[in-house]
Amino acid sequence: MAADINTDMTTPSDTAAPRHVTDAIAATPSASKGPWIALAIVVVLLIIGIIWGIAARSADERQLSQSTHVSSELTVAVTHPIVTGEAGEIALPGNTQAFNDTPIYARTNGYLKKFFVDIGQHVTQGQLMAIIETPEVDQQLQVAEADLKSAQANLSLADTTAQRYQNLLKSDSVSKQETDVAVSGAAAKRASVEAAEANVRRLQQLQSFEHIYAPFSGVVTARNTDIGDLIDAGSGSAQPKDLFRIAATGKLRVFVAVPEIYAPDIHDGDTATLTLDEYPGQQFTGRIARNSNAIDMASRTLNVEVDVDNPENKLLPGAYVFVHFKLPQQQAQLSVPANALLFRSEGLRVAVVSNGRVHLQPITIAKDNGATLEVASGLNPSDQIILDPADSIAEGQPVRVVTNGSNGEPAQ
Repeated sequence: MAADINTDMTTPSDTAAPRHVTDAIAATPSASKGPWIALAIVVVLLIIGIIWGIAARSADERQLSQSTHVSSELTVAVTHPIVTGEAGEIALPGNTQAFNDTPIYARTNGYLKKFFVDIGQHVTQGQLMAIIETPEVDQQLQVAEADLKSAQANLSLADTTAQRYQNLLKSDSVSKQETDVAVSGAAAKRASVEAAEANVRRLQQLQSFEHIYAPFSGVVTARNTDIGDLIDAGSGSAQPKDLFRIAATGKLRVFVAVPEIYAPDIHDGDTATLTLDEYPGQQFTGRIARNSNAIDMASRTLNVEVDVDNPENKLLPGAYVFVHFKLPQQQAQLSVPANALLFRSEGLRVAVVSNGRVHLQPITIAKDNGATLEVASGLNPSDQIILDPADSIAEGQPVRVVTNGSNGEPAQ
């Protein structure tokens, strides 16, 4: 029985595990959970990063799409057609010319002794401008005057002889033949006197050309000589040199090329106004003096002359001016700027903005005024027309209107 008791008592002792082994076994599950928790945290952070990246990329794409959409819209300036035709007027370029403009040539040979006027100086008709020394002409005149006196003396003797022969013929003291010879000799001497007188007058006239006078009142625009210059008579040289040039600026002529379409509206005696860039805001009134009554085949224009008074000499010959002609009252038309036109293969177009998009509207031109064009059909006064449209602009293209091209105000 003791053996049994020992057996019973040793069996639990032999079969029970040691305490440190039991603690190790109990600690094993907790140690294995640590890596899994770290891995779970990493996975969660990775998922959050992926979601955040996707969201940020989606936001960037939305922003890029919005920017692309905004930048794809063409920014344009627009204007509205203007109603015209109530007061017709055209402005055409012209050139002013002096009413009288002439070069002054010498009519005798010699040397310039003195001149009394220079460029820019106003002269009156008959005013002495220069003196030419002509010693050769002076000597020729003296010789001619002496020849005239000799011819006159011979004529006096011939007349006396002829008279005597005629008296003697009455008493038959001389023959008829001798009398006729004496009378014919006197007639020949008279012809010699007349020739000598004509030569004297010619030389006197040449001598009078020593003094150069102004043929009309005006301003000296050129002086092409100086004291001591050799002067050749204008008619004796192939290319004569003018001494002075005078322009009458009290009244000016303005020549304008009027397009053929306006030729019927131009009438002699009508008024026209002139404007110049150097006198902004000022107008000069002229009168249509004459026109060519013929269309130039090269330019298809009518040459029109407008005379304008210039008492204050504000207008200068050779100036570039704009001449404004009044036209008869016309039927109201819509006018658009020339820089609004589009030239397409299908015809003339203007770009009209409708509901934020482009519509290429065909139009018909009634009259070309240069900077503007009158439209016969295709537009309404309320249409918004794009100014300076790009050649690449297309039908239906979205656009953004920023200003009204006609006055710079914001578009409505």
